[in-house]
Amino acid sequence: MRRYSGSVLPDVFVAFQQPEKIICIATAISENINVSVSSFDNLREIQIELIPDPNQKGKNILLFKLINNQHRDIFSVLCEDLISSISSETKENQLIKTILNRFEKWKSLFTKITAEGLSPEEQRGLFGELFFLRKFIQYNNDFQLVLNTWLGSEKEVRDFQMNYWALEVKTTYGNNHQKVHISSERQLDITFIERLFLYHISLEQVHESGESLNQIVTSINDILIPDPIALNSFKSKLYEAGYFEHQKGLYDTIGYFIRQDTFYCVENDFPRIQENEIRSGVGDVKYSIILSGCEKFIIREKSFFENLSVQ
Repeated sequence: MRRYSGSVLPDVFVAFQQPEKIICIATAISENINVSVSSFDNLREIQIELIPDPNQKGKNILLFKLINNQHRDIFSVLCEDLISSISSETKENQLIKTILNRFEKWKSLFTKITAEGLSPEEQRGLFGELFFLRKFIQYNNDFQLVLNTWLGSEKEVRDFQMNYWALEVKTTYGNNHQKVHISSERQLDITFIERLFLYHISLEQVHESGESLNQIVTSINDILIPDPIALNSFKSKLYEAGYFEHQKGLYDTIGYFIRQDTFYCVENDFPRIQENEIRSGVGDVKYSIILSGCEKFIIREKSFFENLSVQ
């Protein structure tokens, strides 16, 4: 084991288990701290163990071990995320609670790894969110703050949100390029925020042409390279969205051209249904918006970004 960094307050180590050649991260904790890792026993790609510390009497080692080397890229981002979550923690009980709660989120990602990649609809949806994200980081060079606004990968009600504003990205293609589907009564509800925007992207899907999902991911990676923390955060959010490095080959052949992209300010009599308008007993509300009836709510891209704050 080797200590990770002097800037990280708790004892965190990178480790290598022999003779199996398994890469790990570990943290040392007092043996009188009660730690239960039984809820993680069914994982196949990664294991968590609690073992006596061979170097410090009265200490245990909480060990996170990568079992499947095919997923080293995901494990690397996982390690950075776990370490970041406890980097300033000095109380052992809180450290254990924080790191295991954080890993609980990652556990669901490892169960997705065996899936057959994103569906065509999910690919288009992710492309749309990334298309907006790339614009956003080109307008604002505080990359980490911008990435913090991206909640679509976490399956929140809206795709981007920070403090007083939120934005929903809708991606369409084919014959229905001027109609967007709203998945719930809360999606365009402004009860708890000051400003809400709708960003519509009309795509042309083409085989072996245009910009692919892999290409837009690479282009954002290239922008974020000077900021390693933001880059790691971006990779983490991609994994949450179900985009994994070892499945990139699934997304090489389909590309997209942008037919049109438009910002709308959702306000006043914008055509929508809000939660307070729903009668008692009605739920699971889904509806469509015809964008030709929303032209008076269009705002220019430059104006949108210049007046947007992530503070």
